[in-house]
Amino acid sequence: MRVAFLTHEPFYPPSGGGSAEAIYLVQELVRRGHETHIFCPLVKDMEAVQNKFHVTIHPFQTWEMGRYTKLRNPKYVLYPFFLAKEVERASRRTSFDVILSQHAISAVAAGLLKKRLKVPVFMNFLDYLTGFMETWPAYMAPPPLLALLKRYELSLPSRYDADGLLTVSDTLADFFADKGYPREKIRPIYYGYDAALFPYVERRSAPERPVIAMHGSFDQHHLGAVARDAVKHVIQSVPNATFRFVGHHTDALKSFLGKLHGSVPAANIQSTGFVPYDKVSVHLQDATVGMVPYEESVGTHCAFVAKIVEYLASGLPVASTPLNSAMRYFKGEPMVKFAEFNGASLGAKIVEWLRQPVVERVEPSQAIAARVRQELDWQAISSRAVDFVEQGVRQ
Repeated sequence: MRVAFLTHEPFYPPSGGGSAEAIYLVQELVRRGHETHIFCPLVKDMEAVQNKFHVTIHPFQTWEMGRYTKLRNPKYVLYPFFLAKEVERASRRTSFDVILSQHAISAVAAGLLKKRLKVPVFMNFLDYLTGFMETWPAYMAPPPLLALLKRYELSLPSRYDADGLLTVSDTLADFFADKGYPREKIRPIYYGYDAALFPYVERRSAPERPVIAMHGSFDQHHLGAVARDAVKHVIQSVPNATFRFVGHHTDALKSFLGKLHGSVPAANIQSTGFVPYDKVSVHLQDATVGMVPYEESVGTHCAFVAKIVEYLASGLPVASTPLNSAMRYFKGEPMVKFAEFNGASLGAKIVEWLRQPVVERVEPSQAIAARVRQELDWQAISSRAVDFVEQGVRQ
């Protein structure tokens, strides 16, 4: 097949959040012999990237795009309409057999192209994008407008008659099905990790200074009162604990660290700045606990949080707020403690991990690391996704 692969994020290197998945989906498409054309923002060393992945890249250059670009939100709103025109122009030279979009933003472009090019369209939703905005201040996401955006996002597969829908979680699949999209055309594939980049580290003794790690893209919903109060609770109980934040110094992270310094001045804080995806595990190897302090929203409940998977793969116990998708998948898992949506509860779960003898976690940590390696390595995720697309195109 000739595949038009659409994304609003630079293809390579991955920039955080869900962007890493694109690489592995594309590798699986190419491995199966599909001619893959990637429509994405401009990437550095484009010729080298094309040669590395055996693809054709059609760079979007009308304006700068990226996770940390200025005026990101208005650019995201306009991007799909310009992206659709770029794909349409390219289709005059290359006849595409299928369009595969990543995230809601590119799904809009894919939907427009379904009617214009009359080819099968598959939408891959790695999150419920507008659902995360519930945690934003009202001046940034006015409730009436947000309600409209949330309904619009969930309507996309039905509105454009998508041929198939991939979702990051069972919870998100339920939301689309509840809005009328046929359940039999939905395939939850979850969110994976690269087992080669997150090796298991066996821990048999507690460190003198425990490290609570958190990594990611550090958006608004990642860092709020829950995270701040959790740090405060832990420091009161374990004063020598260190909190390590691994990721780009976003405005949300800067604001969080500033407030943290004012409310918990005794806290030991490490902030690495941006770390490439293939180097993140280095900062987890000497960690003691992995933290997921997400604020509650429909978006976070639908997310299949990569942090949890990568912590478990690395041998770390996890303390997390009670995200529905994660609780469903990891139900009964002894290496994950789910707190309530408040900092005192999450902090208490972290302290429980710090006080538990490390040797008691060796066997359960080995078992869950093996499970995620089998079920959630990117090779397994990508294989499920491409199987679904191929089957849908053949029908």
